[in-house]
Amino acid sequence: MVRVPGGEFLQGSPPWLLDWLDDNDQPLPRIWFGDETPQFVQTLAPYRIDRHPVTVAEFARFTESTGHVTDAEARGYGLVYTERGWQEIDGVCWRAPGGPGTSSAEMRDHPVVHVSWEDCVAFAAWAGKRLPTEAEWEFAARGGPGFRIWPWGDKWDTGNANTAEFHAGALNTLAAWKAWWRTTCAQDGPVPRTSPVGAFSPRGDSEYGCADMAGNVYEWTSTLSHLYDASTECDPTLRAAMGRYRVIRGGSWMNFRYQTRCSERMHGDPTGWSSFAHGFRCARDD
Repeated sequence: MVRVPGGEFLQGSPPWLLDWLDDNDQPLPRIWFGDETPQFVQTLAPYRIDRHPVTVAEFARFTESTGHVTDAEARGYGLVYTERGWQEIDGVCWRAPGGPGTSSAEMRDHPVVHVSWEDCVAFAAWAGKRLPTEAEWEFAARGGPGFRIWPWGDKWDTGNANTAEFHAGALNTLAAWKAWWRTTCAQDGPVPRTSPVGAFSPRGDSEYGCADMAGNVYEWTSTLSHLYDASTECDPTLRAAMGRYRVIRGGSWMNFRYQTRCSERMHGDPTGWSSFAHGFRCARDD
């Protein structure tokens, strides 16, 4: 774990950042990011947070010690991203992340995936830790009170994180990346997936030394989904998640640069929604 000194900072995105977000030089709908505004003052006590997301090997030790059965295992299926979007596939779980015939045994240093919020809370309790709040996650990703778009700074670098852009290589517009992604997902061969934790260190780390806080896997937090200001205009699907879902941070291997920012928010159903793009890291009081 790394120690974060805490302090006061402005959580969320400033208005100029939402104006900056664009898709091939065309502005993206501001309501997609309405849940990131307005900024507000947040004060944190010192805490510690995992340098890396929890790995397959660490999660295996937890299940061996406790006999824990994940929600995906209990349901008998998990979510995998295909050319048709997210698909429920029988037999998918953290042990078989791609379904029957696949195994996580060769990915022991990768982030564990197909874990629900409840699974993550159980692991954290076993480890003597807890899930970070979304404020703690954002502060650690920024590396302190100063605003940074990504953990390493305000200039995008494709080589700093496991994202769709990293796998797309030299393609230089979001439209091109999306076309590449659709083609890639439609192929029978392997598509981009998780990378070993710390594979993009130190260049992609935050100032506090936290790795993989942009891309690789989305990460669960303990925070119940809410709007920073109830009157904020946002996407109806986002508003519907408020008060029911839990905040997820960081983006994943399947996301683009605007979805892997330190202040980007996503929301997941804590009752069992799990996929090949969702993992977690733990925190504890200092």
